[in-house]
Amino acid sequence: MKSCGVSLAAAAASAAPFGDEEKKMAAGKASGQSEEDFASLTAEEREALSGLDSRLFGFLRLHEDGARTKALLLKAVRCYESLILKAEGKVESDFFCQLGHFNLLLEDYPKALSAYQRYYSLQSDYWKNAAFLYGLGLVYFHYNAFQWAIKAFQEALYVDPSFCRAKEIHLRLGLMFKVNTDYESSLKHFQLALIDCNPCTLSNAEIQFHIAHLYEIQRKYHSAKEAYEQLLQIENLPAQVKATVLQQLGWMHHTVDQLGDKATKESYAIQYLQKSLEADPNSGQSWYFLGRCYSSIGKVQDAFISYRQSIDKSEASADTWCSIGVLYQQQNQPMDALQAYICAVQLDHGHAAAWMDLGTLYESCNQPQDAIKCYLNATRSKNCSNTSALAARIKYLQAQLCNLPQGSLQNKTKLLPSIEEAWSLPIPAELTSRQGAMNTAQQACKPHHPNTEPVLGLTQTPISQQSLPLHMIPSSQVDDLTSPAKRKRTSSPTKNTSDVWSSGHTVSHPPVQQQIHSWCLTPQKLQHLEQLRANRNNLNPAQKLMLEQLESQFVLMQQHQQMRQTGVAQQNALSLPHNRTNLTSSAEEPWKNQLSNSTQGLHKGQSSHLAGPNGERPLSSTGPSQHLQAAGTGIQNQNGHPATPSNSVTQGAALNHLSSHTATSGGQQGITLTKESKPSGNTSAVPETSRHSGETPNSTAGVEGLPNHVHQVTADAVSSPSHGDSKSPGLLSSDNPQLSALLMGKANNNVGTGTCDKVNNIHPAVHTKTENSVASSPSSAISTATPSPKSTEQTTTNSVTSLNSPHSGHTVNGEGLEDSQSPMKADPPPISHKPSPQIIPSMSVSIYPSSAEVLKACRNLGKNGLSNSSILLDKCPPPRPPPPPYPPLPKDKLNPPTPSIYLENKRDAFFPPLHQFCTNPNNPVTVIRGLAGALKLDLGLFSTKTLVEANNEHIVEVRTQLLQPADENWDPTGTKKIWRCESSRSHTTIAKYAQYQASSFQESLREENEKKSHHKDHSDNESTSSDNSGRRRRGPFKTIKFGTNIDLSDDKKWKLQLHELTKLPAFVRVVSAGNLLSHVGHTILGMNTVQLYMKVPGSRTPGHQENNNFCSVNINIGPGDCEWFVVPESYWGVMNDFCEKNNMNFLMGSWWPNLEDLYEANVPVYRFIQRPGDLVWINAGTVHWVQAIGWCNNIAWNVGPLTACQYKLAVERYEWNKLQSVKSIVPMVHLSWNMARNIKVSDPKLFEMIKYCLLRTLKQCQTLREALIAAGKEIVWHGRAKDEPAHYCSICEVEVFDLLFVTSESNSRKTYVVHCQDCARKISTNLENFVVLEQYKMEDLMQVYDQFTLAPPLPSSSS
Repeated sequence: MKSCGVSLAAAAASAAPFGDEEKKMAAGKASGQSEEDFASLTAEEREALSGLDSRLFGFLRLHEDGARTKALLLKAVRCYESLILKAEGKVESDFFCQLGHFNLLLEDYPKALSAYQRYYSLQSDYWKNAAFLYGLGLVYFHYNAFQWAIKAFQEALYVDPSFCRAKEIHLRLGLMFKVNTDYESSLKHFQLALIDCNPCTLSNAEIQFHIAHLYEIQRKYHSAKEAYEQLLQIENLPAQVKATVLQQLGWMHHTVDQLGDKATKESYAIQYLQKSLEADPNSGQSWYFLGRCYSSIGKVQDAFISYRQSIDKSEASADTWCSIGVLYQQQNQPMDALQAYICAVQLDHGHAAAWMDLGTLYESCNQPQDAIKCYLNATRSKNCSNTSALAARIKYLQAQLCNLPQGSLQNKTKLLPSIEEAWSLPIPAELTSRQGAMNTAQQACKPHHPNTEPVLGLTQTPISQQSLPLHMIPSSQVDDLTSPAKRKRTSSPTKNTSDVWSSGHTVSHPPVQQQIHSWCLTPQKLQHLEQLRANRNNLNPAQKLMLEQLESQFVLMQQHQQMRQTGVAQQNALSLPHNRTNLTSSAEEPWKNQLSNSTQGLHKGQSSHLAGPNGERPLSSTGPSQHLQAAGTGIQNQNGHPATPSNSVTQGAALNHLSSHTATSGGQQGITLTKESKPSGNTSAVPETSRHSGETPNSTAGVEGLPNHVHQVTADAVSSPSHGDSKSPGLLSSDNPQLSALLMGKANNNVGTGTCDKVNNIHPAVHTKTENSVASSPSSAISTATPSPKSTEQTTTNSVTSLNSPHSGHTVNGEGLEDSQSPMKADPPPISHKPSPQIIPSMSVSIYPSSAEVLKACRNLGKNGLSNSSILLDKCPPPRPPPPPYPPLPKDKLNPPTPSIYLENKRDAFFPPLHQFCTNPNNPVTVIRGLAGALKLDLGLFSTKTLVEANNEHIVEVRTQLLQPADENWDPTGTKKIWRCESSRSHTTIAKYAQYQASSFQESLREENEKKSHHKDHSDNESTSSDNSGRRRRGPFKTIKFGTNIDLSDDKKWKLQLHELTKLPAFVRVVSAGNLLSHVGHTILGMNTVQLYMKVPGSRTPGHQENNNFCSVNINIGPGDCEWFVVPESYWGVMNDFCEKNNMNFLMGSWWPNLEDLYEANVPVYRFIQRPGDLVWINAGTVHWVQAIGWCNNIAWNVGPLTACQYKLAVERYEWNKLQSVKSIVPMVHLSWNMARNIKVSDPKLFEMIKYCLLRTLKQCQTLREALIAAGKEIVWHGRAKDEPAHYCSICEVEVFDLLFVTSESNSRKTYVVHCQDCARKISTNLENFVVLEQYKMEDLMQVYDQFTLAPPLPSSSS
């Protein structure tokens, strides 16, 4: 295994001298015991430890044959901790990294996180250590802090693309993006995991299942069906995977209309589900689905038997009970139906379908008051899809009640007990074959070993026998851990919380613990309390004890309800472990959306009987998923019961098979809570998992988002004796406060945001402004084309030498001093004051060596390892989004006027200052008004009529969207503003779209005329409707179609149109010598070619930056206008953060910003109207989004001005894309070499950046050549054809320059499927199935490199 990161052997060796007597004397504060501990690490043990780090996580079998390894790790942790104590924390940073690795391998996550945090705060170039980033990502993943786990994993792959655990990283990234509903990214990472031949914690079959499931979630049902069927062809498919695949196929056939006619579908569905049950007879889920299928074809008895089986196998599921209720209701057995529905809503208070069905039942029995209560509860559910219809029904029933004569309802005999009475009815034996299935809330939480349905992902193991860490178990199931609905209903939803942090599963509690946690009283308990109070004087000792307990619980409950009213503001204070990180955002919504249809739900039923029938849910119901409804957005059938869970796999299947672990640490209490740090604004980062303000010891502080292993840390943890007095900072060992304090760098001495930030902001994702503002710019991270410091806004006198000089005090590759790397390090201990972290290459290469010197310097490099990172002589830190500009703009400057220039004649258009004004980085956008008129452009050539005449069958990409106000974006129901901007994709022809455009215009005219004629009649109603719009606002929305990305590149088809555009000034032309994109050497559709957009009112181009941050030109053809929204490039980091918070992919997602959010975050927004004939110039990196106001066409393309700013931003985005696994459409390395061949550069900044890119790629090519030759791999000359496009890896889509790895098969067929070196080695470690093709002779590259020199400046700067 290649070394990637800190050498543990080196650190262990560095510890060895502490075994010497002299060193012991020198460090003499430690106890004799700790000295002996450390000295007792033998040379063999140190050697063994040197091979243990995060890369072995999930592959060390500590519980089976690894007892010796576990003992060694525990001993090492003791030794390291005693050494750190003895040295008062002043030890080498590597110690903390190793300590983090050891604790991770022992699955002691709080201690692992603490140690990693300390390493991060001490080690300025921590990012070079891929093993550290990987370990950190695993810890974050365990805590469901997906945002941070994603960052850590991406950075690990960025600094070392050939990292030995790349497959595991891609798998976990795939799972997290799936949960976050970023399905495209998820699919990409699953596919990257699938091609890798290395081992990981899931089998390839399971990864293929996730890919098929992704198609299903996205409603690509035919692709999903095909993928599932392919899976079934695999030989020796594990029974669990087979059962789950058949289950999915069965349910799809039941619910998806596209798969055939009803009779055929149901027949297939039943066959698939029966086969699934043959493979796994204990799947409650499959039995439930089978029941639904039988029910839909009228086989009532079979349906009932299946539901009973489902309850037997999977215990209490709200969906099953709801379906049983529907069955009884259809059979006209109202009392049985009532009891089944009550079971459903007691298990899941937010089960909208069950409440609606129950309301319907009460209505049918003429009990409108109870029906209203049920409907109201349904509307309160987050899963309620038809709130408006229910609201109307409630109003209708209330009106009916008002019209009834007084007392008429009381005199009627009720067919059914009222909802309050029904709530406390015992469950009849005939409804459940298992008494334990519906245990009341009084029952204590016991370890539970049901033989229940496994979930695709990890092995189902009874908890008492659960000895393996769940990561490495090859098969695919976890049940107890993922689905509280499968556990016996516990005494309180908070019961399982504080102990679960360490272990990842429910443990049995001592009686004291039970009393502490079960303070939320059920209706039965309240009744019992009243009876005991009434007979206070006649109670025996046991009853008196019970009364005391109930009264104390009652007091706690009252306090809690008060807290609910007063402590709402603290709900968002949860922060682990970065500032501004609310874990609910990373987990809550996606879990509901992504697998909202799992019938077991995620925390469903945790609150069991604890809330009353009228929805007065106690605050203790922490998990969001008591609202999780198994068939969330489904088609309503069976009296409103949803029929389409698009995915039947329980929520755990998406992720939990990787995240629950059995902790092995003995007395570790998990994460402790402190009351010391109070949130200050929302910038402080408190290291506790759940941040409580001091006044609210019982606040549950918004923990409700953590989907895995019941991670709610609640009030009880704070108020309980075992936690309440703890003053040790949160994410540290609670059993050793002294060590905790040292690890935290004496954090306890000064409570405040600074201290917490220092330790807690382990990933500096939230930057504050630093002196070296350049350092936070992603320009620091160009692995193949890093600009030199002169490219930054700071012009330093020694910028040439600072690139590689280890002693330069200035920024290196845009990377500043230590504090700019991590602005949160407020007061690091003395050990961290090291020389500033310049990137020191393995040997000194000055910025302008000759090519011969470069090649000589590269000889023999890379022979030890061929990874991309070892080839680069100087690694660069991963790019990061910039922090928002400081100081923030005042509120009155957030609507700046748009820079506009009015042209009167052709001379104005060609006036040199116009070019300079547009390309000035201080102007994010420029509107050139009246351009078409000034240049006498014939815009009619681009009108719909002319386009149809020219090429009526030309292809148009169509986006189907909702018509909304330009400055707002509502969810489809019109109830809340959101960022996600949905638009589905299809294709048509110009002729057909033209027809749609025209008919849309005519329809609008007709509507206008109708409005005018009815205006007087409806004038009174208009005021009322506008009042309502303030409350409920918009919707339902009309659907519109937007014709986009119409390719006009073919100069034969569009000769007249393209010729007309040559009238434009050179700097905005599609092709010109001063346009970087004209030097790419091949077509990039839509960038160096023209694209056309055909619009109707409301057509939206969602928020984006242009590809690789190039400038863009957009001309409105008319006849209608467009409205533009523009945000300066320096705020793209803020926009990226907003997209993350809204579970959107900034680069690839479709999003429409909420202006209120932007103004609140002090983001300026330029807003303007583009009229026909106006040209909009979008400057490099500007974020923008556009909506058509009228019917119009637009034409657009990209240009790249020959400026340092444009090149720098393009290269930064090239690196950011690489980090995010997104393809860079502009091949910057290829372009840079073409620029060196074709252009004389006189700007020193631009020259330096290009030269540096050439230097790095020259080194890379030569080092790779040397290594391949040394390994005996033949390099075959291939050359390049004229106009041949740049090459990209067919797997990971990074640009591949010069040396192409093509499969032997594709080489012989001359199809040339190109791979990068890293992907080629993942497929075949020794490259045996690959041929290496060379496209450039080294002599040619050397010549281009040497001849590219700084040209003398031009006499004038005119364009």
